[in-house]
Amino acid sequence: MSSYRRPSIDSPVFRDADGQVIEYGKRWEDSPPTDTYSVDTHLERFAPLHTVADALVAHLAETYDVRITEGPDVVGDLLRPSRPFVRAVRIEPNDPRCAGLTLVYTDYPGVFVHAGLLHDFFYPMCGCDACDSTWEAEADELERHVFAVVGGRYRESVTEGREPWIEFTLANPDGTSRGGRGVTDLPAVRVEAARPFLRALSDGWASWPRVAVES
Repeated sequence: MSSYRRPSIDSPVFRDADGQVIEYGKRWEDSPPTDTYSVDTHLERFAPLHTVADALVAHLAETYDVRITEGPDVVGDLLRPSRPFVRAVRIEPNDPRCAGLTLVYTDYPGVFVHAGLLHDFFYPMCGCDACDSTWEAEADELERHVFAVVGGRYRESVTEGREPWIEFTLANPDGTSRGGRGVTDLPAVRVEAARPFLRALSDGWASWPRVAVES
C-alpha cells in the first residue's frame, strides 16, 4: 500500500503571437483585459489533469476498499449531461456510509467530479484567458477535493422550507469550502432519492476504509 504522490509532469510551454512565453497564472497584475473574457486559448495546457486523475484513480483502487466501474454508463452519475469525454470511472467504497466519486475526463481537456449524491465539480471551472488558471492550480484543487471526500470531510445536505437549498462542505487543513444551489436547479428525482439518505448521515459522509493489510 502506497501513499499518493502526484506523478512527475513536464509543464507544456506556450507562446503568444510575438513568440513570448505565456506565463499562465501571472498574466494580469490588475483586472484582465475585457477581450480576454470568454476566450479560451491553449486549452491543451490543462491536459496534465488527465494524468493526475489517472494517478488518483490508481491510488484509490490500490489503497481503499472500493469497487471500480469504468465505461460510458457511469457518465450518468453527473447531474447534468457531460461534454464529450475520453474516460469515465466510478469509485464506490464498499461501506455505504462513504461518499462515492465519479471522475469524467472531458475532451476540453478537464475533469468533472461527481461526489456523493448531489454535487458535481469541474476542473477547471473556467479555462478562459481572463481567469488565467494553470493546470497545477487546478490539480491542487482536484487532489484536495478527492482527499476531503476520502477522509470523511465532506458533507451534503438539503435544507427544508419554502425554498429548499442544497449545500455542501469540504473541509481541508488549509480551509473549508462551501457552496449551495436551489433544489430546482437539479433533477427532482435525484433530490428526492437523496433526501432520506443524507438526513441519516448526521455527521456527514464517513471516511473510506482502507484495504486490509495481510500479516
